[in-house]
Amino acid sequence: MRHTISVMVKNQAGVLSRVSNLFSARGYNIDSLVVGVTDDPKISRITIVVRGDERIIDQVEKQLNKLIDVIKVVDLTHDDFISRDLALIKVKAEAHTRSQVMEIVQCFDGKIVDVALKSFIIEVTGKESKINAMVELLKNYGVLEMVRTGEVAISRGKKVHEEEGPKVKMRAGKAGQANL
Repeated sequence: MRHTISVMVKNQAGVLSRVSNLFSARGYNIDSLVVGVTDDPKISRITIVVRGDERIIDQVEKQLNKLIDVIKVVDLTHDDFISRDLALIKVKAEAHTRSQVMEIVQCFDGKIVDVALKSFIIEVTGKESKINAMVELLKNYGVLEMVRTGEVAISRGKKVHEEEGPKVKMRAGKAGQANL
């Protein structure tokens, strides 16, 4: 089964190496690995996509939590989460095929970010399956180069009625003001 794991770590040199070594030392192949600084410059988030059964993933989570620089590990797979991938694709765009390539880009909510005499560079974001489908269509025109970011993911916020915390009662005050 495919798992998306979010790992919050201290933003220090060598942390990414220790995390990725943990996977390779156990013979687990990482499908996607993305790292970036969070809203706090002292903390980075590593998003790892890996395949394995529940037992293997549970073991990996335990090992990750033992690393000194790891703050929090969450397997997002069973939560409600949003994930996105980004791809830049350079595709042939001859005079007679330009409009067809542009239609494909539009259908997938992509953007043409560079136009040359015989090629386009296309930017597309979304689920991995969406990007794969677009690439398959573009192969008919000639994909010259492609680069992808890998999956980034974040858990959804709770619905308003699910928010936790103290309930505040309001009562009417003077001239319609609310007193808490």
